[in-house]
Amino acid sequence: MVRIGGVEVGRAVFEPGWRWSKSLKDQAMTKSCDAPHFQYHLAGKMHIVMDDGTERDVTAGEVSFVPPGHDAWVVGKRRVVVVDFQGMRHYAEQKGAI
Repeated sequence: MVRIGGVEVGRAVFEPGWRWSKSLKDQAMTKSCDAPHFQYHLAGKMHIVMDDGTERDVTAGEVSFVPPGHDAWVVGKRRVVVVDFQGMRHYAEQKGAI
């Protein structure tokens, strides 16, 4: 994490087999990830499913905005690496936690 102009930017690495609903749901204590993410994808492929059923894949070289209310997981055997310009400060934070 680094703070740039009042914004916290973070680099995240997700290993093959990682899935938000399996890896962090119990810790976050929410139905789905409620952090918004504005990300640049450096490596790998991630599948995202919104609470409304909308689905998409995001791959290396793409920029994505993922609003609150989603599940996501690594597709395949390559790790996913992202730079997240929004959402890292409260990533996997328990609902109501300070």
